[in-house]
Amino acid sequence: MYFINLFVINSNNNTMARIAVLGAGISGHTAALVLKRKLGKRHDVIVISPNSRYQWVPSNIWVGIGQMTKIQVSFPLEPVYKRKGIVYKQALAKSIHPEGGSESDSPFVKIEYVSEENSGTTESVEYDFLVNATGPKLMFDMTPGLGPDKFSQSVCTYGHAEEAWENLQKSLEKMERGIKQTFLIGTGHPGATCQGAAFEYALNIAFEINKRKLNEFAEIIWITNEYEIGDFGMGGAFIKKGGYVTSTKIFTESILAEYGISWIKRAGITKLEKGKAHYETLDGKKNSIDFDFSMLIPAFKGPELEAFDKEGNDITSKLFAASGFMKVDADYTPRPYEEWSVNDWPEVYQNPDYSNIFASGIAFAPPHSISKPMESTTGLKIFPAPPRTGMPSGVIGKVVALNIIDSIKRGKISLKHKSSMGKMGAACVVSAGYGIRNGSAATLTVFPIIPDYKKYPIWGRDISYTIGEPGLAGHWIKLLLHFMFIYKAKAKPFWWLIPE
Repeated sequence: MYFINLFVINSNNNTMARIAVLGAGISGHTAALVLKRKLGKRHDVIVISPNSRYQWVPSNIWVGIGQMTKIQVSFPLEPVYKRKGIVYKQALAKSIHPEGGSESDSPFVKIEYVSEENSGTTESVEYDFLVNATGPKLMFDMTPGLGPDKFSQSVCTYGHAEEAWENLQKSLEKMERGIKQTFLIGTGHPGATCQGAAFEYALNIAFEINKRKLNEFAEIIWITNEYEIGDFGMGGAFIKKGGYVTSTKIFTESILAEYGISWIKRAGITKLEKGKAHYETLDGKKNSIDFDFSMLIPAFKGPELEAFDKEGNDITSKLFAASGFMKVDADYTPRPYEEWSVNDWPEVYQNPDYSNIFASGIAFAPPHSISKPMESTTGLKIFPAPPRTGMPSGVIGKVVALNIIDSIKRGKISLKHKSSMGKMGAACVVSAGYGIRNGSAATLTVFPIIPDYKKYPIWGRDISYTIGEPGLAGHWIKLLLHFMFIYKAKAKPFWWLIPE
């Protein structure tokens, strides 16, 4: 095991620590702001991200239906980082050298700039601590024909969402001329996650169609790799609603039915052609469905970072799982689904081999899926990957930052801050429509995210905090959260008072 020499980094001397943060999404941006606020000018926080703009991803849905623009859901990173004293490099991380190498005795990250003025230039950035918050690589290519440059739309980025809105308008215009349109929304790969984002987009399309009174010309189909609707990659849940307990299956199906959306479940899309999706179901049947407009979430993968030891030997498999996500303090021992435990999940997100490397948000490798692995009769794996977006990403980013801060101030590794997804709650607001008066939302909270049947033997979660409610109030919350978190991300006065 390799440990960075920390004895010279403490609060009693003038030694500067350098913390490199890879990625400026919800988790990386949160970590960088917390680090700089707590560490001040004495230590360097360096953010390395190929993106020049921060984006509040949950609001990309509204960009995809024309209710918001790119400017409303994103902002330039450089002015914020300059104001806060954070070093910003618009670059792509290519490789990690946790033991140093021929270029430096210190640990470093090899980066390649992508900004116009120095595109292609490489640099080695030394660090004392590294936060890997790169998020996912969108693997459209894992499904032939999938993606904005082929036969489907996406809302994974604001750019994709803008393009989705352009194409959605074409379908709406055709409907206004009396031409029926079929909308296919859901997961575009048998192992995709982020069902919540696709589900929300389906509801928003239904809302826009209803607002224009074009329902008779529309067919909206929800297609998902979930075994049951409402699984959302977390094995589903039992929720308290209106004084009684129901399942997210019933809760979600009732919302789809209310919006006139039919569904296909237990399905893995295997190929797209123009206007046609091919999919296989768990019973081994192979089917196809025609569509005029589709928005399908791709599979996610780690960003394919490489890693090398001091002698230049490839140690990528030591730092990263096969998925490309970074290994942390989780139990990755292969076991049958029935033997998986909430205790398998990480608490501090520290790499087991390099104590000064952490992975936060989507960048850490889950020890196993939350939903039960399912396989079709032909051997195709059809089930959702674990979700780690939104609120969990922000919380993890803050926990990682706080542990690094303590480690620097104490002069030794300190991991007193912990936040396992098996002990963490999460809230999800699925909104349809836009504005103060027009709209509705399904508000869902679960605690904990990973079900714990030993602690909660009946429901797997604390039913007092696992609730679901539809209505206009949830829609207001969604709007409020948008403005709150954009304010927080811009590091405006007292930004740290807004919770993750």
